[in-house]
Amino acid sequence: MRADARKNRDHLLAVAGTAIAEQGVDVSLRDIARRADVGLATLLRHFPTREALLEALLRTSFDELTAKADEFETSSSPEDALVSWLRDCTAWTTEYRGVTVLMAAAIEDTESALHASCVTLRATGARLLTRAQAAGTARTDIDGADLFALIAALAWLGDQPSLAPRADHLFDVVASALLTGAASNDTEGKHRPRTRS
Repeated sequence: MRADARKNRDHLLAVAGTAIAEQGVDVSLRDIARRADVGLATLLRHFPTREALLEALLRTSFDELTAKADEFETSSSPEDALVSWLRDCTAWTTEYRGVTVLMAAAIEDTESALHASCVTLRATGARLLTRAQAAGTARTDIDGADLFALIAALAWLGDQPSLAPRADHLFDVVASALLTGAASNDTEGKHRPRTRS
């Protein structure tokens, strides 16, 4: 890709990120193009569909969450790694309103531009969960799909103005429920998600 084309693409992604953070994933593509001071055709030349735009926008975040999981695995106990990653993942999903609905749909749709990234993210969480289960510190009656669903549920709470004040407390409840015995008591309250201001 030529340098000017990459610069234009990066500009579109930056504008799209701001627009989606403000208005949610259903923001008009025409509005994103207008904000970026380009025509809709220019936006569609770079990103032919809404999902293609979202995939490009979210890929960096997915990669960062995967890298954080690797870091937590080497620097933290299995239960701390699991809950810390869950916190970071939940906090990230609240940055873009409505993204969890798309992620939940994309994980079942192999044709979706978001499918591969969502599958990788789910597998990352499943790996941390399996590690904690093998250490005897996480309950064994859940799997990676359940963990992915919990992230979506926690993100939904953060998106509801009337429920957002309860999000930190409910995160602690969910995190404690994931763990077994003393592990849940040791980590309760230590892993609060960062919420939007």
